Amino acid sequence: MLKGLAEAAPTDEITAYFTEIGRVCSSVIVSNGEGRPMSLAAGFHWVAEHARRAHAAGNKMILIGNGGSAAIATHQAIEFLKNGGIPALSLNDGAALTALANDLGYANVFAEQLKVHGQRGDLLVAISSSGQSTNILKAVEAARAREMAIATFSGFRPDNLLRGRGDTNFYVDSDEYGFVEIAHHALIQAVLDLYVIPKRPVE
Repeated sequence: MLKGLAEAAPTDEITAYFTEIGRVCSSVIVSNGEGRPMSLAAGFHWVAEHARRAHAAGNKMILIGNGGSAAIATHQAIEFLKNGGIPALSLNDGAALTALANDLGYANVFAEQLKVHGQRGDLLVAISSSGQSTNILKAVEAARAREMAIATFSGFRPDNLLRGRGDTNFYVDSDEYGFVEIAHHALIQAVLDLYVIPKRPVE
């Protein structure tokens, strides 16, 4: 039974489930690299503007994640490429991951790819439900060394290690994998639908 639903009567579980999804998505906390709060709209603007700047400069958007977050990264890379016209890719090729994990350890699978693919002016979108994944944290370090713009999406503990390491950080206040992943997917999709496709200006 999911947290917060244990007391619900069986006939109310569906309503409670979707109510919790709504709460999680509407209570996202956004902050800048110095930990100062930002509005959700300002966070969306930041990601959209840096995606557009990357495109205009001949750069790209790179998305990374593990497990469910890897699926989000791949899905959203396709969405931004096909529907947003933004050069975007996810670093989740199976052969690359297994080769790098075998030779250099799984902690380095994204950082090593960024050392080759990452360029100054690229945008990295780093997704981790727990915010504690070593390979995501090392990838952020590699991106920072290459002067890439960085947006992070995390959840679970408010003091997770990923939160605060990006230029803009989205934190989902839930410790349920499903809810955090749904929120991350919805947040990135909202950037595309609301701020990239209509090409709204940064306020």
